Amino acid sequence: MTQSARPAAITTERHQPSVTAVRTHDGLVRGAAHGGYRTFEGIPYAAPPVGRLRWAPPHRAAHWPGTRDATLPASACPQPAGEVPGGSTDEDCLHLNVTTPDGAGPARPRPVIVWLHGGGFTTGAGSSYDAHRMATRGDVVVVTVNYRLGALGFLAHVGLPGSGTFGLADQQAALRWVRAEIGAFGGDADNVTLAGESAGGYSVCAQLASPAAAGLFDRAIIGSGPCTGRPDRPFAPSSVPPSTARAAGADFAAEAGCGSARDVMACLRRLDVSRLLAAQDTDQQPAHTTPLLPSDPAVAIAAGRFRHVPVLIGDNHDEGNGWAAGIIQAGNPVTPGTWPDVLAAFFPGPGQAKAIAHEYPVHRTDGGPVFGAVIGDADFACPTARAESLLAAHVPVWSYEFADEHAPPLTQGTPPFPLGAPHASELPYLFDLGGRPRDLTPAQHRLADTMIDYWTRFVRTGDPNGPSSPPWPRQTVLSLAPDHIVPTSTVRSRRHCAFWNDLG
Repeated sequence: MTQSARPAAITTERHQPSVTAVRTHDGLVRGAAHGGYRTFEGIPYAAPPVGRLRWAPPHRAAHWPGTRDATLPASACPQPAGEVPGGSTDEDCLHLNVTTPDGAGPARPRPVIVWLHGGGFTTGAGSSYDAHRMATRGDVVVVTVNYRLGALGFLAHVGLPGSGTFGLADQQAALRWVRAEIGAFGGDADNVTLAGESAGGYSVCAQLASPAAAGLFDRAIIGSGPCTGRPDRPFAPSSVPPSTARAAGADFAAEAGCGSARDVMACLRRLDVSRLLAAQDTDQQPAHTTPLLPSDPAVAIAAGRFRHVPVLIGDNHDEGNGWAAGIIQAGNPVTPGTWPDVLAAFFPGPGQAKAIAHEYPVHRTDGGPVFGAVIGDADFACPTARAESLLAAHVPVWSYEFADEHAPPLTQGTPPFPLGAPHASELPYLFDLGGRPRDLTPAQHRLADTMIDYWTRFVRTGDPNGPSSPPWPRQTVLSLAPDHIVPTSTVRSRRHCAFWNDLG
């Protein structure tokens, strides 16, 4: 089959499948049977958060009569155009998708992965992640989840119960649905792994630290969402204190035209979604020191106050390169002359820019990669290493660095310098993004299979090791690239962590 023929083959299979039905407590759902696996898409796990339920904790989904069609994904949660073509303004979005291998059933349950998508808590959808390769090769059931995003998911306001954590509450509602319902789809409700990347990875950190999530999952996978993220390092996800969250909420209400209303929340609940999207900031952060998230996950994990389950955690070798390239392409060149000013814009603390420029000097032609290394080390590699150390004091931890410098690009266009293995570049090795087949070399296909083997063995037993893959010792970073999958204690992107720890 030629490369150009693949999408047509997938489209034909997707739109002409046989059907299959499963009974949930809320009613029958009719999914689609494909070659070796079944999918059930757009299943509601909570009531539509509309009207009085806008900015309210998730409520139970209503029962439905007859059989619900679950052969196509439901709407993504409201968001601007981007990952979701055209964006979305549909608040009836609290749905999930189940991919289950053939042979899975109540009599032969499989381990379960619940996947939380990334996107800065502002964009993304569970339906973007076609999980059939992971389900079939790993013999696991995969659940991908939509949760409220942007201001609809993370608005904080005085007197508003659940302020700053509605999206996290949605994730917990989805996990409760999985515990109650996944057995009917062939999943083992007593073996659930919560996994995610970027904002989804940080969500896993938050759920580890949330008492309300106790008992909802048994293992954790954290990709490029270090639990020790900080608001002053803006490229990685983090959480913010209530005062910061409420100030952002007040600014949002004013921008939306409701800041001076007698009842601000009533005013906001009357607005169209498009008006709300236009008023919100680009990225969002959940609030901590709240009933759902009593403390910053970084503080909770440092103190050992988190759900003690096995953890697989890691990041990518060139996490920061995508952001550096975008900033340069937006008209901000990084040269020896501009470098101090560029740094001062992102690291405004006294003396920080000068110290960073000394540690990461820019020469005539290497400005972009150096800027990418600064972002990657400050926001991802070193915080991830710190999180690994804190977690390993209490639970089994396996850590990785994805290091394929020829990973296929996730965006169109030609970057100003080679991006290597930037943020999110590992995802096509685990999923078919947007339902499209991965465009990988034979060596990359083998790496993808190895990664799925590691991930799903960890899901099954809490240990990624097995007879078919190189050994992965605990408390050792595994470097993942097509030409080397080896344990290493000298991963290159972490060589500056002592500097960042001293910088504060």
